[in-house]
Amino acid sequence: MGHVRARSRPSAGALAVLGLAVIFFVLPLAATVQFSLQHGSQAITLAPYQEIVSDPLFWGSLQFSVTMALLTIVLGMLVVVPAAYWVRLRLPQAHGVVEFICLLPFVVPGVVLAIGLARAYGSGNAGPLSNFQVLLVGAYTVLSLPFLFRAVDSGLRAIDVRTLTEAALSLGAGWPAVLWRVVLPNIRAGLLAGAFLVFAIVLGEYTIASLLGFSTLGVYTELEGAAHAHAAAALVVLSFALVWSCIGLMQIVSGGGTRMLEGGGAR
Repeated sequence: MGHVRARSRPSAGALAVLGLAVIFFVLPLAATVQFSLQHGSQAITLAPYQEIVSDPLFWGSLQFSVTMALLTIVLGMLVVVPAAYWVRLRLPQAHGVVEFICLLPFVVPGVVLAIGLARAYGSGNAGPLSNFQVLLVGAYTVLSLPFLFRAVDSGLRAIDVRTLTEAALSLGAGWPAVLWRVVLPNIRAGLLAGAFLVFAIVLGEYTIASLLGFSTLGVYTELEGAAHAHAAAALVVLSFALVWSCIGLMQIVSGGGTRMLEGGGAR
């Protein structure tokens, strides 16, 4: 009989670091919640939250930001997934170059990106690209490349891409079917992680949207902060709750997919 290995307990140093991290993130959030609920020495009130949810501008900016986020996710996936898959399958030596290109948005300030796009395509002579909404989706797609590529590449690294592809091709599947019916279901957790990262980034982005003249949720938050501090704090709490709800949904969906795969493999 084999010996059962005892589960190791986390060290005191690891627990201390975890505690400091929790304090670092939780205290500002708790202070924001307290500031949004209490005005000085007054009793706790939900008036700032009622002010936010009753403002039509809030719902308009939220709807616009969600639309831009969904379009960015779709466009980003159409660009990143085939590229990352092909590099992993056929051009592994080019992986470093592609990763470097996808990381370039980290070193390009949003102000430079927005002004460059507006000057290059906003003159009215660039066809569909003269539409600033198209420019905004394009800018958000560029900003999301580092996060999408890392998430998708991690998912592809966790599976045997070559074996799955060769098996599907040997059974008569075409390349679109291989990508859609074989590869994507196996990297669903990575796709969801990248999608919700992009969703959170777009919801909070301010610089590019303000320079291109759009009223997104980030711009609305900044304007509220300049006029009504308590309402802006309530808006931050609502945005935080929305993002964490999306993360929880991601965990539920990806966990459900994992259980389905385990159940199928156990048969």
